[in-house]
Amino acid sequence: MKSFKDEQVIGQLEKRKGGYFYLTISAVTINQFKNKRLTRFLCTIDKKLTFQCGLNHLGDGNFFIILGSKNLKIVNKQLGDKLAFELKEDPDPLGVKMPEILEALLEQDEELKSKYEKLSMGKKRHVIHTISRIKDIDKQVDGAAKIINEHLLPRRKKEL
Repeated sequence: MKSFKDEQVIGQLEKRKGGYFYLTISAVTINQFKNKRLTRFLCTIDKKLTFQCGLNHLGDGNFFIILGSKNLKIVNKQLGDKLAFELKEDPDPLGVKMPEILEALLEQDEELKSKYEKLSMGKKRHVIHTISRIKDIDKQVDGAAKIINEHLLPRRKKEL
């Protein structure tokens, strides 16, 4: 499994671009990974905290990973602090843990499973994140089917 280690100062995007805390990863570094910009990572900060992440475009050809405020609190860091980090390719190509409810639903419903498998990795992650936010089990089941089916609908062109 390929990895990358570095140390850098925590940056923050402009408010109009989300205001996220981030670490910059050069395109040269990313192109060394098998899946290049589509690579999912396990990021370890200061050898204390590991989390799953993906890449975002900086707009200059390079990339960044988002550092959540919650994660920065855990490692006792803030904007402008220097931190050591390591990126390793995530062995799970999806890069997120599938909720048990969704897993069970897909095992029981072959048609829904077939539709889910046709989704891109990003849309699968969207389904997982959306379902994970729903607390009621019945609503999770109904929501999963609805979200998967919506992703397969053709996009409507915006009217001028």
